[in-house]
Amino acid sequence: MARALIFQRPALASPILQRDRPGWVAQFDSERPQHADPLTGWAGGANPISQVQVQFPSRESAIAYCEREGHEFVVIEPGRRKLLLQSYADNFR
Repeated sequence: MARALIFQRPALASPILQRDRPGWVAQFDSERPQHADPLTGWAGGANPISQVQVQFPSRESAIAYCEREGHEFVVIEPGRRKLLLQSYADNFR
């Protein structure tokens, strides 16, 4: 079976664009590595599972789907953003 990477999509700048966008994605990896096409030089492979992305509203539903279908999975937790608070005058010091 293919291994799934479960991650949260990054937020968009506009709340209107963010409204109908699902939050979590399960993206599948291929067991075989990609190879370069001799004619074009593009990387690709014969396994189409690497192009599949399944969207979920929550992290738990993505994990439940992978467990139900028997896929191995790795959950990538979203990183915490660290705000650097400074004043405009700090740019000139």
